[in-house]
Amino acid sequence: MRKVVFLLCVLPLLCRGATLKAQSDGELSTSEVLKSGLKIKLASVFVDDQDKALTFYTETLGFVKKTDIPVGEYRWLTVVSPADPDGTELLLEPNVNPAAATYQKAIYNQGIPATLLFVADIQAEFARLSALGVRFTQEPTEVGTTTIAVFDDTCGNLIQMALE
Repeated sequence: MRKVVFLLCVLPLLCRGATLKAQSDGELSTSEVLKSGLKIKLASVFVDDQDKALTFYTETLGFVKKTDIPVGEYRWLTVVSPADPDGTELLLEPNVNPAAATYQKAIYNQGIPATLLFVADIQAEFARLSALGVRFTQEPTEVGTTTIAVFDDTCGNLIQMALE
């Protein structure tokens, strides 16, 4: 099981420099993807409490709130990096669906991070977050060509950060 968790957590980091290749089975080439304009603008993590999550992701991690729209008893609540306010948003999605709650708990219990954040200086960020009381389940560890660490976001998720 540990090898599977390791691969799920590290494989995206090891492959981030890979390029797409056109193949006969219908896969798109890099230039075709670029022409299509397809890009990721939003990712999400399930959270057990949106207010607690907003506090952690803004006051502790340093993100800024981008969108906060009431949707019934919950909110469409996103945060972004202050270094890239028009970049990818992270949706703090309420974990009210039983299937989502089961999924979130299962990957947490297996030690699988819910998402991956990049940082320029992982040792400094580890020290800063540790001083703020963030609980790390994995201290900075060299893996292949990068360094990773994993912490608990207090909202039901493990979050991996990696050296950019």
